[in-house]
Amino acid sequence: MSAWRPYDNQLIPAFYERFEKRWGKGTAPFLDPETHEQPMPRAQWINPDTGAAVAVVPIWTEDPQHRSFGVFYLPPAGDIWILRPGYTNYIETDPRNTEQTTLRNDAFRKAVAHAKEFIYGTQP
Repeated sequence: MSAWRPYDNQLIPAFYERFEKRWGKGTAPFLDPETHEQPMPRAQWINPDTGAAVAVVPIWTEDPQHRSFGVFYLPPAGDIWILRPGYTNYIETDPRNTEQTTLRNDAFRKAVAHAKEFIYGTQP
């Protein structure tokens, strides 16, 4: 049985700390949609046995219409890894637009599936 568990609270602070340690101070605020007061999906898992964590978070670009989801892994010994789920970009012109919401949700599902495969392995 896997020790990995979903974590449904705010983004684990270690994601900010390790991200900024690796890519520079001030580079991490995009990780948390609450910072931008935008209701965007996010998923996290923790492994209490090892201290590792995985997060799927929206990635904000300078152009607010071009967004994507990133998958990040925090190994127990420190650092932060980017897990590559493939293309998860989408264009958001109007959050009330059903088609745009579908594209966002499809990109999110793809990133979450990649994270789960990393955590649990491939499922039959």
